[in-house]
Amino acid sequence: MTSSRPYLIRALYEWIVDNGLTPYLLVNAEHEGLLAPMEYVDAGKLVLNVAPRAVQHLTMGNEAVEFSARFGGVAQEVRVPVMAVMAIYARENGQGMLFGEGDEEGGNGTPPEGGGPEGDGPDGPDGGGRPNLRVVK
Repeated sequence: MTSSRPYLIRALYEWIVDNGLTPYLLVNAEHEGLLAPMEYVDAGKLVLNVAPRAVQHLTMGNEAVEFSARFGGVAQEVRVPVMAVMAIYARENGQGMLFGEGDEEGGNGTPPEGGGPEGDGPDGPDGGGRPNLRVVK
């Protein structure tokens, strides 16, 4: 399956904007393929205001978030690979989502072994690990 990260970024962006708040992206500034004003990097991270009033030509694709914005009065093109986005959140209240490292190659990490609808498996309640969901008829 493809990565869910770009879909979640788009959905959360829309949710934040629809609620009249300011969407910010927290970006890993050391990620390959990032095109952004590096003079604003702090501790390897970059915070970008992506509110409609702050950017132009915003495109949120499956591979990258791209837009143009003014930094220190100078217009610049910005390209953030989707995998460089560490979080998207509302500036006013901090609500949003922090992304983990498990989504690097697409998908959402590896599901735990065993368990599932057929039974508990090694990580289920009888196996001493965390419980799993199962279908009860």
